[in-house]
Amino acid sequence: MTSIRHNDAVLDAALECVMAYGVRRTTLTDVARRAGVSRMTLYRRWPDVRSLVGDLMTREWVRVVEGLDVRDPAGAVVEGVRALRGHPLLRKIVEADPEMLLPYLLQRTGATHEAVLAVLEPAVGDRAKARAILLVAQSFLLSGPTMLGDDALDAELTTLLERYLA
Repeated sequence: MTSIRHNDAVLDAALECVMAYGVRRTTLTDVARRAGVSRMTLYRRWPDVRSLVGDLMTREWVRVVEGLDVRDPAGAVVEGVRALRGHPLLRKIVEADPEMLLPYLLQRTGATHEAVLAVLEPAVGDRAKARAILLVAQSFLLSGPTMLGDDALDAELTTLLERYLA
């Protein structure tokens, strides 16, 4: 089994565990058992469940970002926010383990942020503008549902982005 397929099998197993138990109740032993690998194999790559789930979040959310058509940057961002808002992993983490997201909101840029910026920057022609759009999208994704329903959210985000990009 190649390293990439091996990692995918482990990440698939981690996804199953997180969806079943949440992050806090998932163990590397659970993941190893589901993936059919030894615990030592996992510990060589991931020192703990949080780092494994970090890689899982990156894989899942970058897949969403890579599928976006950025010829219409505002539309792509709204589509991405909508897709992520409905993503089962994000929903599970927000409901059961929201503290997993805090480092990416308050302390550091994650691999997913970098992937989004790599897609957005060429589409909007400016890194600072791409970062501002990412921050707005992130707030609409994570905090927006406390203010409006999904359809109203998407309409407001579209209006905001279209005017900003005009």
